[in-house]
Amino acid sequence: MTYIKDFDQLGRSDVDEAGGKGANLGELARAGFPVPPGFVLTTAAYQDFVNANGIAGRILELAALPAGASNHDYDAAAGQIRALFAESTMPEEIGRELRAAYGRLGQQAAAVGEDAAAPVAVRSSATSEDLASASFAGQQDTYLNVSGPDAVAAAVVECWASLWNARAMAYRSRNGFDPATVRLAVVIQEMVDAAAAGVLFTANPATGRRDQVVISAAWGLGESVVSGAVTTDDVVVDAATGRVDQRRTADKNVMTVYDGTGTREQAVPEEKRREPVLDDDAAAALACQGTAIAKHFGSPQDIEWAQAAGEFFILQARPITALPEPSADPPTEWPLPYPDGMYFRASIVEQLPDPLSPLFADLIDGSVAKSLNALLNEAFGKSVVRPGDVSLPTVNGYAYYYYNNAGMRRVMGRSLTAMRALAQGKAHMGIKGWRDHSHPKYRGLVKFWAAKPPADRPAAELLDGISALLDAGAAYYTAVQSIIPIAATSEIMLRSYYDKLVRRPGDPSAEVFLLGYDSEPIRAEKSLYDLAVWTRESPPLAAAVTEGLADAIAEALRSGTPPAGVDGDVDPAQWDEWCSRLQRHLDRYGHAVYNLDFVNPVPADDPSALLETLRYFVRGQGKDPHERQQRSADRREEQARLISARLGPRRRAVFRRLLRWAQKAAPVREDALADVGLAWPLMRRMLLELGERLTAGGVVAAPSDIFWLRLDELRNAIEFGLATPGAAITGTDRPVRAEAVEQRKMLWRGQRKAAAPQLLPESRWMERVFGSMMPARSVQEAGDVITGVGASSGRVSAPARLLHGPDDFASMRPGEVLVARMTTPAWTPLFAMASAVVTDVGGPLSHSSIVAREYGIPAVLGTGVATQRVSSGQQVMVDGDAGTVTLDSSGT
Repeated sequence: MTYIKDFDQLGRSDVDEAGGKGANLGELARAGFPVPPGFVLTTAAYQDFVNANGIAGRILELAALPAGASNHDYDAAAGQIRALFAESTMPEEIGRELRAAYGRLGQQAAAVGEDAAAPVAVRSSATSEDLASASFAGQQDTYLNVSGPDAVAAAVVECWASLWNARAMAYRSRNGFDPATVRLAVVIQEMVDAAAAGVLFTANPATGRRDQVVISAAWGLGESVVSGAVTTDDVVVDAATGRVDQRRTADKNVMTVYDGTGTREQAVPEEKRREPVLDDDAAAALACQGTAIAKHFGSPQDIEWAQAAGEFFILQARPITALPEPSADPPTEWPLPYPDGMYFRASIVEQLPDPLSPLFADLIDGSVAKSLNALLNEAFGKSVVRPGDVSLPTVNGYAYYYYNNAGMRRVMGRSLTAMRALAQGKAHMGIKGWRDHSHPKYRGLVKFWAAKPPADRPAAELLDGISALLDAGAAYYTAVQSIIPIAATSEIMLRSYYDKLVRRPGDPSAEVFLLGYDSEPIRAEKSLYDLAVWTRESPPLAAAVTEGLADAIAEALRSGTPPAGVDGDVDPAQWDEWCSRLQRHLDRYGHAVYNLDFVNPVPADDPSALLETLRYFVRGQGKDPHERQQRSADRREEQARLISARLGPRRRAVFRRLLRWAQKAAPVREDALADVGLAWPLMRRMLLELGERLTAGGVVAAPSDIFWLRLDELRNAIEFGLATPGAAITGTDRPVRAEAVEQRKMLWRGQRKAAAPQLLPESRWMERVFGSMMPARSVQEAGDVITGVGASSGRVSAPARLLHGPDDFASMRPGEVLVARMTTPAWTPLFAMASAVVTDVGGPLSHSSIVAREYGIPAVLGTGVATQRVSSGQQVMVDGDAGTVTLDSSGT
């Protein structure tokens, strides 16, 4: 039996034999990279060791801990397993081959005048580590500066035992690795007498940028860097040019050095503490080495390196896991495109929490300007609002309502006239205007364009249709905005009258009189619940829906092919019926937008996010929305009857009049908001049809890249025939706009990390005058308490779940606190799972508050900073009465 493999006998495909670390080192050595000499004691040696000593079964028995086992349980099991290894004996054949291989390393060292008892590093190399999907970094043990065959053999046994230390077992359990399948090889490698060492990432782990190499460096051996014992120098190098873009030189007070047969920490000499470990030339040379390694492996790499006598050595390389998509640095300045005006993040902007995609930004500015100008001209008179007075520009990608100073003065002078005009229903505003004009007109235009199959239409006609639909959507939203003040005013007046002149101790809050009504979001929830109830009638179908991946089920719905595992267990006719029922739900409610920017899919495009709530209901979790709504309605009617009965005639008449007004307006508000996205599924189909043509034409790399083009670029492509089936750009291997698209996505991701000010320019007087009108706080709070608006009463302490959009919905767990920038009607299904809701944007009359009250969960809205301050898994206490969110700062 051969248990030893030299590095040059191994490659990246030898993970089963050499473990992840050993296979990667072998690949590097064979490719000619400067890897210190060494060999691998293969996984066969580990297996024969545990078999020869009869401990394999006992190890698995001790490692078979139940889900949810505590740290103490893992520590206890690890201690017993380590004792098994300590009491075992190295089989003679394994020991003989290990001593011989170590001796050969010593002979190589002696040949160059070094000690024949070569000091080596003895490193664990598990079959489940250094993989692209999971690094398992630091889960097993490493022993440095080990000298002599007996010491090496003892270190090998310690490495084998470390396969079962507490942290490694817990890590494997969380990542779903079967303990029976893991094995451990051991790397024995010559130590480098390092003057400096550190870690190199061939892509920026903070921003995901693949064009940057990030180097951490410290004096001495690399152990102080890997263990976090020293603050490192950090250098960012441009991968293409080798230019140092950023540098931070630390005060390095500790270094790791050799000490007999081990290592120790010692103080860094005073003159070197603040001296850069690597100058620009050395950093560039090391970055070049790292880039070559990444190119060889075909993916970004996490590399451990050492420098001795001016030369660099590669000690380890593994794929970088969980690397974010590339992003630019978040903006810190907010330059104004037009200096003579005021900028507000309110109204339609509340439905645009993220930076805008370029194409949407170009189109929506004109659509909103048309809609507002039409409304304002009707309300104020045609001479009051002039071109350029009102628009929707972007600042660092974020949409803002812009009001020209001169135009605002003209408008303010006619405000009373405008209020009378809108109150009289002019410009088709208000509930009657929405019901009789705006809503049917919008539906009619969507129906008109839906009758024109996108694949059959010329590109120019498709773009005209997209513009017309977006104009209609913006005009519809303007009409909806006239309903919101009516609903707000009616609720405020009801609450004020009730609290001051009607309510007695023990009476319910005024909100109770507005609950239990049907609205579009509630009807959508009941539809989804009814589908879940029907699904539960067939256990095989229910199992297929709840156990399969949501993405796979969504793809099966699109393709018409049942997902894996359904064919043998579920009646095909039943599966088809389930698909038909879900499709009917999507046809009716799937246009609800998560975010108005059409770069974001709606449920009709991708029902994956919706499926998480459906599966929740199929499992029998959550409350029956029919029963919940009926209970709320019964309580509402009973309380209204009791309170009316005790009032005198005059007070009763006022109370009933205010009650009817508020009860009429509240459900209409939610109905109107829910249909803002009526055109969005169709617009996205039209856009993606254009994207398909541009992909075939060589303009973009994928159909969805159309969202990242500027409007003039799209028009030019159409004008030159590149959006015509069969057209193509010749003479290029890469789509002509591919680099621009990638750069814009990277910029967008960086912008998304910023907290956009609610008001611009940022000034104290703007905050004093307009701050209270904004849907989010602008004050950056410190401490453990975040303040917002208490929008639904109650108090809950639970883990938080930060959700940026529908891509994150699958991570939501029942009972968690939903934390988001804002929510729209499309988010409503998640409220069934949430224990509370916290948002950056919103107030007591926003969608989040109304739905939270229906579900009976606390809500704190308009915090401005919740998504910046709260992390998923962090324990938070949400007080919907006080309007506060208290953070548990002890950790996540």
